[in-house]
Amino acid sequence: MSGDFLALAQPGVQQLSPYVPGKPVDELARELDIDPATIVKLASNENPLGASPKALAAIRDELAELTRYPDGNGFALKSLLAERCGVEIQQVTLGNGSNDILELVARAYLAPGLNAVFSEHAFAVYPIVTQAVGAQAKVVAASNWGHDLAAMLKAIDEQTRVVFIANPNNPTGTWFGAEELDEFLQDVPAHVLVVLDEAYIEYAEGGDLPDGLDFLAAYPNLLVSRTFSKAYGLAALRVGYGLSTSVVADVLNRVRQPFNVNSLALAAACAALQDVDYLAESRRLNEAGMQQLEAGFRELGLSWIPSKGNFIAVDLGREAAPVFQGLLREGVIVRPVANYGMPNHLRITIGLPVENTRFLEALAKVLARG
Repeated sequence: MSGDFLALAQPGVQQLSPYVPGKPVDELARELDIDPATIVKLASNENPLGASPKALAAIRDELAELTRYPDGNGFALKSLLAERCGVEIQQVTLGNGSNDILELVARAYLAPGLNAVFSEHAFAVYPIVTQAVGAQAKVVAASNWGHDLAAMLKAIDEQTRVVFIANPNNPTGTWFGAEELDEFLQDVPAHVLVVLDEAYIEYAEGGDLPDGLDFLAAYPNLLVSRTFSKAYGLAALRVGYGLSTSVVADVLNRVRQPFNVNSLALAAACAALQDVDYLAESRRLNEAGMQQLEAGFRELGLSWIPSKGNFIAVDLGREAAPVFQGLLREGVIVRPVANYGMPNHLRITIGLPVENTRFLEALAKVLARG
């Protein structure tokens, strides 16, 4: 007799839907019989520059050692990160992408009877990691598409162990300032770990966004999470990191899988971290592309949510799903965000100038069809 293995799963898991990634180019090519070389993908917040040449060289140098396990402690990368971020090496936790850091936090600090607080329209991984361990997800209504930090504070109770906040937030691109962050951290109870998700922080220039690292010393209940998938162009290799007190890092390392970051990722991340020219070009291209898309939306009479990431959410003023399907038929992949409670928006990754142009032309054509 077969069992009902959905019913046998943890209640929190039963209520989840699988994470849906951006549609791959090859999948769209198969579905619509389109030449994959003609497809533009602006769906997954990937860096359109391609990987840093220095990272690619580091990968080539590492290929001869594929029979060896990676350094399970990630010493070289952790050392570079500690030096760059002004922390001790014991404060660094490496992850298989920053998603891994979020999951480690949930596994270490959440359980049935406890809860995590996060915002409406926030990253889909927050409810996944929370409910997967049987904890309650407390979702706080957004304010102007962004985090309502005051309301999030009020949602914290004795059973709260984690608060997830993202700056800037994905998929809305919204952000909060240094003063708001400091006031929030001052009022969060000491028993609550604040996870500050800064996956897109490298796209900020100067004082555009507060730097979570500036708050680490003052707030022992703060963990800053970052990734090499976005501005550093290493999404396929899955490498991220968390910065916290050494005590929190020690706890996370107790539940971290051995060898969770592979050798190629470790080598590439070390090289990418030191390629300052690549990072500067990523920022320049992103800023120019953001201006290009905003100008295009303005010409089409569309509004959008101002963004500090490498993406922008445009409001179509109507259900976005048919427009998304129309764009697919034009060979342009963007991201519908109805699953984030934003049925009228599409999220568009900033691409190369020619990709942005292709998207805007396709969007104008699809909207003209009505």
